[in-house]
Amino acid sequence: MSRIHEALKRAEQERALNAPAPLDTSFLERPADPGQIIASAAAMAGGIPTPGFTAEAVLTRSRTTVWHPDPKTMLFFGGEEHSAGKEQFRTLRSRLYQAREKQPLAKLLVTSALPKEGKSFTTANLGQVIVRQHGRRALLIDADLRNPQLHRTLGAEPGPGLAEYLQGQVDEYSILQRGPMENLFLIPAGQIVPNPAELLAAGRLKFLLSALQPVFDWIIIDTPPAVPVADAAMIATLVDGVILVVRSNSTPIDAARRARNEFLERNVVGVVLNGVTPDVSPYVQYYYAHYPADAGSEGRN
Repeated sequence: MSRIHEALKRAEQERALNAPAPLDTSFLERPADPGQIIASAAAMAGGIPTPGFTAEAVLTRSRTTVWHPDPKTMLFFGGEEHSAGKEQFRTLRSRLYQAREKQPLAKLLVTSALPKEGKSFTTANLGQVIVRQHGRRALLIDADLRNPQLHRTLGAEPGPGLAEYLQGQVDEYSILQRGPMENLFLIPAGQIVPNPAELLAAGRLKFLLSALQPVFDWIIIDTPPAVPVADAAMIATLVDGVILVVRSNSTPIDAARRARNEFLERNVVGVVLNGVTPDVSPYVQYYYAHYPADAGSEGRN
C-alpha cells in the first residue's frame, strides 16, 4: 500500500509542475493605459509601434512638407468659393455625416471599377472639404501601391510612404506629411514594390489604421481599381465603408457591376458619379451660376 500511495503522490506532484500558471486578472481592475493598448494591438498585428505613439506625437512629429496642388482639380485650395464642384463635395460630406449618425463610420475606402475614373480626385477633395469644418482632422492614405497618384494630385512628396512602412523600413512618423491646409495629413504610397497584395495583407496596415484612428476624425484610403486586382477588396475588410467612383459616359455597366460585387459583404455607403457635364445636369449648373458670392459659410456637415 505504501508503494501505491507514493506513486499517487508523485503523479500528483508531476501534474502540479506541468499545470499552466494561474491567469492574472488583476489588469481588469487597473485603468487602461493607451500606450499599452497600442502596444498590444501592434503585437497582435505583427507591427512594432514607436514608443510614445500618441495623438499629440503624431501631430507634432509628422513632417511638414511643401505641396503644389493643381487648383484646377484640387477645388478647395483656391478659386471660386461656390463652384458647382465644391458644392457637390459639400453635399457628399453632409451625406457621410448623416450616415455616420446611424453606424460607425470613420475609415473610408475610395475605389473605382477601372483606372482613370477619378478615385484619387475624389479622395483628395473629400479630405479637403472635411477639414474646412472647424476642428475636423482628416488623413488621406494612398494604398495604390501599383500606380500611386494621390501625391501627384496634391503636389506632395512621393515618399517615404506606406510601402516603406509595410516593409518595416520606417516608423509611423516618417510617412505622415502635413501640407498647407490645416488638419489635412497625407501618407503617400511610397516606392513601387513587386508584391503589393502580400504587403497589404501582412497585418501592419491593420495595426497602422487602428493606431491612427483615435487621432483623426476621418481616414480616407485611395486604393487600386477593384476589377483588375484584389487589393481594394482586401483593404475593405479593415474599413467602415466603401465609396465607389463611377465616371459618367465612361465606366462600362458590366465593369461597375463587377466592382460592386467585389464588396457584397461590405458596407458600400455610396457611389460618386464623376465627370458629369453641363448637358447632363443643366439645373445644377443654372443654380450655381446664380449662387450669391458671399452666401453661407462652412457648416459642421
